[in-house]
Amino acid sequence: MPRWRNLAAMLAVALTASTGCTDANAGNDADVVVAASLELSGNAADLGVAYQRALELRAAQINASGLLGRRRVTVRFQDNRGDPAIASSQITAFTEDPSVVAIVTGACAECTIGAAERIDARRKPTIALSPVAEVSAPVSQRRYIFRLAPNADDNAVVLGRELGRAGQRRLAFLSSDDAYGRGGTDALTREAGKIGAKVVAHAQYAPSDADLGHAARAALAGNPDAVVVWGYPPQAALAVAALRGDGYHGQVYLDADAAGDLFLGGPAANTDGTALVFIQTLAIDDVIATTPAKAARRQWFQDYTSHYGTYHGHASFAADALQLVANAVARSGSIDGETLRARLETSQIDGLSGPIRFTPNNHSGFMPQALTMLEARAGRWRLAG
Repeated sequence: MPRWRNLAAMLAVALTASTGCTDANAGNDADVVVAASLELSGNAADLGVAYQRALELRAAQINASGLLGRRRVTVRFQDNRGDPAIASSQITAFTEDPSVVAIVTGACAECTIGAAERIDARRKPTIALSPVAEVSAPVSQRRYIFRLAPNADDNAVVLGRELGRAGQRRLAFLSSDDAYGRGGTDALTREAGKIGAKVVAHAQYAPSDADLGHAARAALAGNPDAVVVWGYPPQAALAVAALRGDGYHGQVYLDADAAGDLFLGGPAANTDGTALVFIQTLAIDDVIATTPAKAARRQWFQDYTSHYGTYHGHASFAADALQLVANAVARSGSIDGETLRARLETSQIDGLSGPIRFTPNNHSGFMPQALTMLEARAGRWRLAG
């Protein structure tokens, strides 16, 4: 039996022991079908493909574990190309399909927000992998939508603390001109004020831009001590390359959603020395596995890397999303939407991405204590210091 099957079996036993669900699904045979609308092409394909790979691998692990008894979890994928109209059509079809138990959506905030009313009306539990708070809030209008991704406010707090520690007082922001970038800018501006830093420039780029030279020059016009880049992985790498190409040798900081592949090649080869706020899993080789949760994260990292040849930082969020759905089914013995929603909003696990806690009043489950500082060294991400 492959080692990841052994790990999955151990995790399933632990879950059963902690929840008191002993073979709750023994008499149920219906598959647990999860539908995923992801950005498998277009500007955010880097993230979408990582989510797809993680969901496929985690589904195999869950099925090998026996967590769901005779049931099997299957994932159906559709490419929304980062287009809210396409995503809305896909998600609408998912909500109307009685065989679909739950939905996973990707980084595109508008793609989920545009379908929010239909998701709630059809009572279809949905976990979004978007960093934008409005995807899952207010809860009164998003009863069936949960969110699992680093939060802008939490990212900004960690970055602000690091900027203050390093004595960076003249800051430039370089961010995407969308809900994700604007939310990050607002959060980081607040944190900069708390450490007495001055924002000397703020440059934006369109999510579809491939040439970030103009934005980089605008960010550097204020002669900053440090530049904070707030963008998804491909454009974050392009932004750093543009800054270095313009002769900037100061410190560059990245927010959590800029995390991409473990190994830094192509445009990302220019990121050596760059700081990143993210979770430990991307640099798990530097972490001593002193707890079962850390051991599970290390094993997940190794399994994903052995399957796909590298590791993508955001893979663990997608894997945790699927695990949360499987756990909700295992705990309740049901695939009813209302039952699963109730289970999800009281879920508490030490996931592959870190501690996750949902409550009836907060459908954003990722906990900020999982965030730490990483740095690019010798072509890969490492724990800072």
